[in-house]
Amino acid sequence: MSGHSKWAKVKRYKGALDQKRGQVFSRLSKEIQLAAKSGGDPDTNLKLRTILLKAKEVSMPADTIKRAIDKGTGAEAGAALEEVTYEGYGPAGVAILVEAVTDNRNRTAADIRSIFSKYNGNMGESGSVSFLFDKKGLIIVRKESIGEDDLMGAVLDAGAEDMKADKADVYEVITTPESFDKVKKALDDKKVATESAEVTMIPKTTVPLDENKASSFLKLYDVLDANDDVQNVYSNSEISDEIMAKLDK
Repeated sequence: MSGHSKWAKVKRYKGALDQKRGQVFSRLSKEIQLAAKSGGDPDTNLKLRTILLKAKEVSMPADTIKRAIDKGTGAEAGAALEEVTYEGYGPAGVAILVEAVTDNRNRTAADIRSIFSKYNGNMGESGSVSFLFDKKGLIIVRKESIGEDDLMGAVLDAGAEDMKADKADVYEVITTPESFDKVKKALDDKKVATESAEVTMIPKTTVPLDENKASSFLKLYDVLDANDDVQNVYSNSEISDEIMAKLDK
């Protein structure tokens, strides 16, 4: 299986969950509420089941999960939410996709446009950068949990598209969005430890950034990511581990 291109290191807060726990729970609650519109039973609602797995990974309280499901199904009153995606360019021409969930589209659009403008970016029209990304399932597997050949056999049989083994401590398994749940279940059944598993946007090509350009881009990324309505921020930036280490100090 051929390896896929390097993709942006945009999960800057992955190691800072405690500091962002409230925001993480808020975002997951919105995702659960939206998914539950199609039914509150995770056994028959694939999208809801996938999000609940994410909620379990971060120890989201059961009552918070139930309340979000009830709001989505209409069993409990809640604000009407809708999903919106914004596209634009950041410093050095980096393509950026912003996924948001909002109860006020006009407010959120104005906020996101203002952030792009303030931090040396430009918000574009729908379709201006989305063609530069592919929607894929991405599962990160710890190498100590399974051998490469065993993992490849398991994920191929379950319908995975690709697997990358060139990192020191993890494998990257790539799936279509449709086969993601089946591949993840195959790994769960084999008791394979996964570091993360999600349907995400992977850039087709990346833009390497030097330290100055990376610093400018990450200022924009951080403010977008901190917005209350924003769920995910994706980019095609490529920042080396060495530069990221310097900027994270």
